[in-house]
Amino acid sequence: MKLLVTGGCGFIGSNLVRLALASGHDVVNLDALTYAGNPASLSDLADSPAYSFVRGDIRDADLLRETFDTHSPDAVLHLAAESHVDRSIDAPEDFILTNVVGTFRLLEAARRHHHALPNDRKDSFRFLHISTDEVFGSLGPEGAFDEETPYDPRSPYSASKASSDHLVRAYFHTYGLPTLVTNCSNNYGPRQFPEKLVPHMILNALAGKPLPVYGDGANIRDWLHVDDHCRALLAVLEKGAPGETYAIGGRSERTNIAIVETLCAILDRKRPRTNGKPYREQIAFVADRPGHDRRYAIDAGKIERELGWKPQETFEKGLEKTVAWYLDNEEWTASILSGAYRLERLGLEEDER
Repeated sequence: MKLLVTGGCGFIGSNLVRLALASGHDVVNLDALTYAGNPASLSDLADSPAYSFVRGDIRDADLLRETFDTHSPDAVLHLAAESHVDRSIDAPEDFILTNVVGTFRLLEAARRHHHALPNDRKDSFRFLHISTDEVFGSLGPEGAFDEETPYDPRSPYSASKASSDHLVRAYFHTYGLPTLVTNCSNNYGPRQFPEKLVPHMILNALAGKPLPVYGDGANIRDWLHVDDHCRALLAVLEKGAPGETYAIGGRSERTNIAIVETLCAILDRKRPRTNGKPYREQIAFVADRPGHDRRYAIDAGKIERELGWKPQETFEKGLEKTVAWYLDNEEWTASILSGAYRLERLGLEEDER
């Protein structure tokens, strides 16, 4: 198929583009190259005849129309989004404009494109919207989110993603656009922007900076390697039923403090500190994030039963590989850290900084 991937220079997007190409698909990557979009993540693909790059914003209706008319994709995989909770606390309007208005504009462009397709292509066209488990709110000590869990977003980020999920489903029911929605747990792996927990801790540790852990560090997340997530997305695209939702999780629940301590132990082995002391000495507990959900967990039973997908990467091996990637690709991280982002704390009121 020819796939239109939005946000293909981001973390999940760049890994998805690579897997899609390796699976025999052609890919058109539409990305606005905001702070989290790094063209270096795909620079080696520039000469591939199966890969095209379009720089543009999903809020630009004219650009979207031109992109659909020029490339005539067989499917859309929509990943372009503002995605960091802390940033949504600082600048919620950006999240509404990109995640809600941008998704609306993309749906309108896809609806127009789908309507004009011949019947055989119309039947096989898909619009896959990639969302998050954060739309479900916070779990207690037991249970897990699944496709029937009511929405209960707690941050501007999760509220904007919940809004976009509802829009996508509305376009299926109202207009017959063959949409699919996925809600995934926390991703980790190579090429992740360093505001997120795993790369943030790796880079802070190597720089000799404090490793800030929110609150008591006991907040729990379910962790999913990005390669497993991308395999799941292609499975949903190729075998999922239009109108359906699929929850994607790694069955790897960990507390935040356990993640940080594990990263410290891996770095102790792979890149020992020059003073011989363990990296865990750099751990510093800081004021909790406003509205910080206590626990997320995903029941991925539906996608496992119906589409035959299961995570292939164990968390322990996946985290080892992730640390090794960042140690081996310091030029990639340097290209990001040379910009405006400096590993600072986000998501606080101005008078708290």
